[in-house]
Amino acid sequence: MVRLTDLEHDALVELFNIGVGKAASAMSEIVNESVTMSVPAISFLTRAAAAKLLASRSTGNGRLCGISQHYSGAFETEAILMFPEEKSQEIVRLMVGESMPLAELSAMEREAMSEIGNILLNSCVGSLANLLGHELQGSLPDYHVGYSDEILALSGHGETAVLMLHIEFIIERQQIGGDVAFIMDMTALHDLKQHVTAFLERTVGGEQP
Repeated sequence: MVRLTDLEHDALVELFNIGVGKAASAMSEIVNESVTMSVPAISFLTRAAAAKLLASRSTGNGRLCGISQHYSGAFETEAILMFPEEKSQEIVRLMVGESMPLAELSAMEREAMSEIGNILLNSCVGSLANLLGHELQGSLPDYHVGYSDEILALSGHGETAVLMLHIEFIIERQQIGGDVAFIMDMTALHDLKQHVTAFLERTVGGEQP
């Protein structure tokens, strides 16, 4: 598996923090409330280890709501935004307002969560691509509900690694934890490392992100 230097790791965390900052602004417009997000850490894991980590953080029935999109360009990856299943209705409720009846809320949950995932992932990934000086093109979002190993198994085949971001969402007085997993093969991981190295070469001694 690709290993980053401490400097590369810190740069990648900062790049993703800028990206989720863009996503927070987009989310604020969706729910019409102040939203802050942060990426406290990133880690490179095997798919099995990533599924185990997600399961250890899960609450309620342990099932997750996942929205995935495939990205290609600077590097190839499947990005999956995940929330605990029981939190998804809370997020949709914030999006559509308190007056929506529960039956209608449940009926539109898939569409609403897909839209939220599309906006958040594109904000985050688009910002990362811009900062790295390259382009990434995304597919339409796919919606899944299942346990962590089931959701992670839907994307990619063969020897892959998972770049895991744990994101803390604070929506006014609510705090909702979510995760973004980037599933990449070894070629994509090397491509990402090269882009981060090039980014550092451009910014060392100059303006930092």
